[in-house]
Amino acid sequence: MADWQTAERRLLRDKTLRPLIQRVGPCTMEVLPREPYEALVQAIAHQQVHARAAEAILGRFAALYPHDSFPPPRFVLDLPPEALRGCGFSGSKVAAIRDIAEKTVGGLVPSLEEAAAIDDETLIRRLVAIRGVGQWTVEMMLMFTLGRTDILPVDDFGVRDGWKLLTGAETQLKPKELAAIGEAWKPWRSVAAWYLWRASDEGKKRKAAEAATEPRPAAKRVRRPTA
Repeated sequence: MADWQTAERRLLRDKTLRPLIQRVGPCTMEVLPREPYEALVQAIAHQQVHARAAEAILGRFAALYPHDSFPPPRFVLDLPPEALRGCGFSGSKVAAIRDIAEKTVGGLVPSLEEAAAIDDETLIRRLVAIRGVGQWTVEMMLMFTLGRTDILPVDDFGVRDGWKLLTGAETQLKPKELAAIGEAWKPWRSVAAWYLWRASDEGKKRKAAEAATEPRPAAKRVRRPTA
């Protein structure tokens, strides 16, 4: 497990991040080691649906396998596509999950042990070749499955929103602009991203609180016609 306290001390040197880190407190980013194959399938399930819906779909998917473990790739490839559609996966997600399974059997998707010896950029280049898997998906796997400490997902809305709110900017930075700023956060850019997500969460809470306290317009009285 990475030493988040070392990361916090390093990031406290950044005058923009410092107040945020002091407000939020210690980084509590959780890493859940699991096979990259499983992480990618779960990521596909969560794309463009609510988390609860995704978990329900994954529950039905897991129930297809008669053993108490995540359905392995060869089992998935033996399933008819209709079985996956019956779990709630869209046609495009079925195609993506089958491609992940094929690429795992073929060796493109490494095991957890193999992935530990592969650098971030190489893993990104390898895995974005899979149908339905983009750079953001691989970055999330690198951070939350492999525990990589130096990932800055500059295409993530929340990360860019957090920086916008911290700096009081009118618009979000372009990904390349934020990437250039993030160079100063190496080798702890994953932790910086985690704090930027917290800044975005703060902004959402402020908006919700402001909306709750705004006075509602008075209801217009309707003059009823007299008899």
